[in-house]
Amino acid sequence: MAKKTAIITGSNSGIGLGAAHALAAAGYNVVINSFTDRPEDHALAQELAERYSTGVVYIEADMSNGADCRALVEKSAEKFGTVDVLVNNAGIQFVAPVDEFPVEKWDAIIAINLTSAFHTTAAALPHMKKAGWGRIINIASAHGLRASPFKSAYVAAKHGVIGFTKTVALEVAEQHITSNAICPGYVLTPLVEAQIPDQMKAHNMDRETVIRDVMLEKQATKEFATVDQIGATVVFLASDAAAQITGTSISVDGGWTAA
Repeated sequence: MAKKTAIITGSNSGIGLGAAHALAAAGYNVVINSFTDRPEDHALAQELAERYSTGVVYIEADMSNGADCRALVEKSAEKFGTVDVLVNNAGIQFVAPVDEFPVEKWDAIIAINLTSAFHTTAAALPHMKKAGWGRIINIASAHGLRASPFKSAYVAAKHGVIGFTKTVALEVAEQHITSNAICPGYVLTPLVEAQIPDQMKAHNMDRETVIRDVMLEKQATKEFATVDQIGATVVFLASDAAAQITGTSISVDGGWTAA
């Protein structure tokens, strides 16, 4: 039987790259993506292909551009013949009060974190319907379930992702296509790691204290989630074991949203 193909947006680092590793290890052909087109992007794809003995390619696409989003899906289908799993992961963040929030930042966050998922999903569904099988997995956030001050665009986008996930699930429920969201809390990615020194300075705290009392204040476990844990959740949702899980959100947040 031909291998299934998974597309992961925003996947040359962090959570997306963790998902790429997990899906490649599970035997999927994998398309990784970002908005750059550097030799190291293509070298990363080659490294994954060799490590897991599967097909892996890197395709440049700007997730703030609807045409690019749809082209990513079509190029993936041309390369591997199918589009079976779509992981909408691309995202950016900016923090400011609502009345000071730059309009261009709002527009970019909504475009990349929310609207891109509409475009990629709309492009992927015809391929999944033709195959009679598909998995749409949206990386939302604990902020898709809870709000925080100064993150209006991010919170709005991630709440939107969860609503979109539910709608798609209902539309394709009888076609063996599922649509679910994963809601991570703080995950120790390179992006988060880079924030720690600034938080230490801002709060005049050592590393351990700023992680526990500031960054992980709302995570009951006081531990970061890992990219490997998110990747494993992606693989589960892509599996036949999750065939009756659709239209829901799975929190991987150390208890953040339990309260």
